[in-house]
Amino acid sequence: MTTSPATSIARFSLVALDCPDPRALAGFYSAITGWPVHPDSRDDWVELRADGPVTIAFQQAPGHRPPAWPDERSPQQLHIDLDVPDLDDGEREVLALGARKAEVQPKPERFRVYFDPAGHPFCLVLED
Repeated sequence: MTTSPATSIARFSLVALDCPDPRALAGFYSAITGWPVHPDSRDDWVELRADGPVTIAFQQAPGHRPPAWPDERSPQQLHIDLDVPDLDDGEREVLALGARKAEVQPKPERFRVYFDPAGHPFCLVLED
């Protein structure tokens, strides 16, 4: 089945990340994006209030095991790209918030790979 944008089946609204502590991980991404935690969030499901139509949510998963990127036996499954005007400044800030820098950096002059506090990979990408 083929659809055009005018006849789409659905509208993308959010990406949800499994994690052991949704409020803590929401706080991490809130500090990066500047989006506040949605006031209707629960302990097991927390959403950020984005400044656009798409947001990030965090779902409690007590047995969550993070991916082991770049190990293909436990792939990253998904990642979030966040544009920044300066990679070095962005790196300092996300590391101060609790991110870990990945050992493998495929194109560090263009984008850099990190892991959030729950182990999900995300990238800081140099703005065009």
